[in-house]
Amino acid sequence: MKILKTSLLLLFLFIESAYSQDILWEKSYGGKHADYLMDAQPTADYGFILAGSSLSKKTGNKTEENRGDLDYWIWKMNENGELDWQKSFGGPGNDFLQSIKTTTDGGFILAGTSNSTINDDSSQAVNDKKEACRGGDDFWVIKLDAKGNEQWQKTIGGLGQEKLQSVFQTTDGGFILGGSSSSSKPYSSTSSGQDSSTSSGQVDEIGEKTSNCFGNLDYWIVKLDNKGKIEWQEQYGGIYQDEIRSIEQTHDNGYIVGGYSNSPATGNKTESNKGIGDYWVLKLDTKGKIEWQKTIGGNQDDQLYVVHQTVDGNYIVGGNSNSESSYEKSKGNESGTDFWVVKLDQIGEILWQETYNIGKIDVLTSIVENDDHSLLLGGFAQSEVVQNDKNALRQASATADRQNDKKKHDKGDINNYVGIKITEKGEELWRKSVGSAGDDLLKKVIETRDGGYLFAGTSNSKASKDRKTVIGNNDFWVVKLKDKQKPTATKTSLEAFPNPTAQFTNVIVNHDFDTGTATVYDLAGRQMQQYTIDGKTVPVDLTGLPEGIYIVQIKTNIETGSVKIIKTINRK
Repeated sequence: MKILKTSLLLLFLFIESAYSQDILWEKSYGGKHADYLMDAQPTADYGFILAGSSLSKKTGNKTEENRGDLDYWIWKMNENGELDWQKSFGGPGNDFLQSIKTTTDGGFILAGTSNSTINDDSSQAVNDKKEACRGGDDFWVIKLDAKGNEQWQKTIGGLGQEKLQSVFQTTDGGFILGGSSSSSKPYSSTSSGQDSSTSSGQVDEIGEKTSNCFGNLDYWIVKLDNKGKIEWQEQYGGIYQDEIRSIEQTHDNGYIVGGYSNSPATGNKTESNKGIGDYWVLKLDTKGKIEWQKTIGGNQDDQLYVVHQTVDGNYIVGGNSNSESSYEKSKGNESGTDFWVVKLDQIGEILWQETYNIGKIDVLTSIVENDDHSLLLGGFAQSEVVQNDKNALRQASATADRQNDKKKHDKGDINNYVGIKITEKGEELWRKSVGSAGDDLLKKVIETRDGGYLFAGTSNSKASKDRKTVIGNNDFWVVKLKDKQKPTATKTSLEAFPNPTAQFTNVIVNHDFDTGTATVYDLAGRQMQQYTIDGKTVPVDLTGLPEGIYIVQIKTNIETGSVKIIKTINRK
């Protein structure tokens, strides 16, 4: 008996050690009113960029006044969470930023929804909108350079409502926009519906829609070139509500699309809904034509938020479900609404699925694939949060399981950030809960280049054990974690991403400096370019140079070094 007790004690110590992930730091960003974080991305300089919307004026640590109601608001941070720069973009209405991606030229693409008008009053101080609204809410896309300066913007929509949820840079340098639309094709038109804005910035009644709606809200995908011009668009849906949540380009240069649908088999949807609403996944070719589609769900409501092509060429889809074991769902929930993750093969057949119970209502919002093919699930949980995975413990000991049921974290609190790391087969490795006495809504988990994770979302809590600083009613709240199972990345003096490249690369300078220059040479030693640099991310444009190898020399007041760049030809 003594040996058994000792073994159980060692088991618990091992489990607690394996599940415990260190909080390295936490930061709050915002003004005195309300700021909502919606997305985050790692940057090549070991930092990250935060994206969301702000109602706050120039208060707290916000440095610009807001333009109207909600504005786009982004923060570029270094690896320690300190500010590099921040930017606001908006008009007199509501501008709600949903998605941000880094681009191959070192810049950023912003995607969201806007109902702001252009300036019709010269007394208005600041209005960043350059094109008028088409109808209600429209897609609003802004391309920035590496310093956050605007390069171009595009307003896209019809006479109804558009909701832009996701943007992804394509291999040809353009962009794919994934959103939803209730607008239909106009009854009459004077053009094809593409780029219908006039020189005054006003548009006629056309907008950009070229298809009629199938129902209340349809999937709407728009392909842009690298300057924001529409190349093609496609619409998908049934007679009710079909809403895109996630889109990516796939290895074959097509697209994988995921979202929510409660439509029966109508329009171009080929399978009826199973319950109240289901996961609806589409695989598209390079021009947006459907290759296959799958409706996946149980007998209640299943909300998809993330779709991602994994390294093996298959697909992982994730969201939350309150369905019982029924239809495609092979396992019922333990309590209320749980995370539901499904792995699909390359033609959409289910390989495995798993549910993960945390609290009464669990909402999955983000998935990260690690280098070892494990996955980190991110979301938030309402009501009490179970610190350890009950199923994993059950495999070790029934006694340990009963003891673990008594262990709760933040009991009585709601909306804690939660991360769950799983194997590529869905087996849980560890979980981490981070929260406060208020509402903490995790929107994005990202893997940073130093091997850690960033939990990014919105919090309205007061200062507490996990959250030290509070600025306004709702703040961006970011928590940096160290995964003890992953080695710490080793920095080199200079790096280039991507490399090889067909056009742009970014040289990362991994030391602080005051002044510097970048010089591009060919292998014969001829100088091709030279310019002054003032940041650690140095965009290098090899457009117009022949295929081959180039040397980029970085000379700062601290040290001099060089990195080799391979220039390829984009034959796509």
